[in-house]
Amino acid sequence: MVSLALAVTEGMLHFELSVAYEIFGSVPDGVPGPWYDVSVCGPDAVRVGRFRLEPDHGLDRLPHADTVIVPGWADVDVEPPAALVDAVRAAHEAGARVASLCTGAFVLAAAGLLDGRRATTHWAHTDVLAARHPAVEVDPDVLYVDNGSVLTSAGKAAALDLCLHLVRLDHGSAVANTAARRLVVPPHRAGGQAQFVTAPVPARDDHPLGALLPWVLERLDQPLTVEDLARRANMSARHLGRRFRAATGTTPLQWLLTQRIRRAQELLEATDHGVDAIAEATGMGTATTLRRHFNRTVGVPPDTYRRTFRARSAETAG
Repeated sequence: MVSLALAVTEGMLHFELSVAYEIFGSVPDGVPGPWYDVSVCGPDAVRVGRFRLEPDHGLDRLPHADTVIVPGWADVDVEPPAALVDAVRAAHEAGARVASLCTGAFVLAAAGLLDGRRATTHWAHTDVLAARHPAVEVDPDVLYVDNGSVLTSAGKAAALDLCLHLVRLDHGSAVANTAARRLVVPPHRAGGQAQFVTAPVPARDDHPLGALLPWVLERLDQPLTVEDLARRANMSARHLGRRFRAATGTTPLQWLLTQRIRRAQELLEATDHGVDAIAEATGMGTATTLRRHFNRTVGVPPDTYRRTFRARSAETAG
């Protein structure tokens, strides 16, 4: 079981704290095995927005956690408390994975954890972060950045994206998808970086694509084309493209490729099927085609992804 500590002090934003607690503090239905052992760590009682919070432990507990989450910092013009900065630095030095949500990146930067690393924060404050901490490579155009032991998210709702990304790393795509469905959010969103995110499936039954997309997901092993989708939806390929972009933010072909990659991830995690069999099951045709698209979008070859996922699963179970 992963021990996860939420670091809180006066001056935190309640939205990001609530997001993290909702995701890591509640086990989604049907998820087997251990979840997260969540604790809230802070100096005595603290006020978070309009709420008064009673921490479970002091900040000295952070170095004992496997993962530390630092929620958004309300006023970026005010330096975060030294006790918080020191505790976050000590946690990282002790081997913890440290993630910031929104403007929590300013805490990580103050602790020196972002020096020489790529990082992000709320778009309204990226210039401030870059000016105040010139050793940080600030990327304003992504939803989150994963440096392994140090992760940062962009603003507000991007905290959901990073938290679900952590669930995906610890428990796999299928569990992350289950958690996302419970929250009524997409498991991935478009963000223009290697985490390869996609837009949600329309939920309304009367939506023009409402019947098409589930139909496609049941046939990912087939060599479907845009023309096949247009014919099934009873509309022209051009009209389908417009409908698709309006509903999902992407093209039919890109959405279809995304679903094939996601299915491949799930099969790599949950089965011992070879890459050839998975290529056939996901409609990729050949192992070469699957490896090319998988490596381009996920960042590693399928075999490496499987080994890495299983190693992380073993660590989590232990």
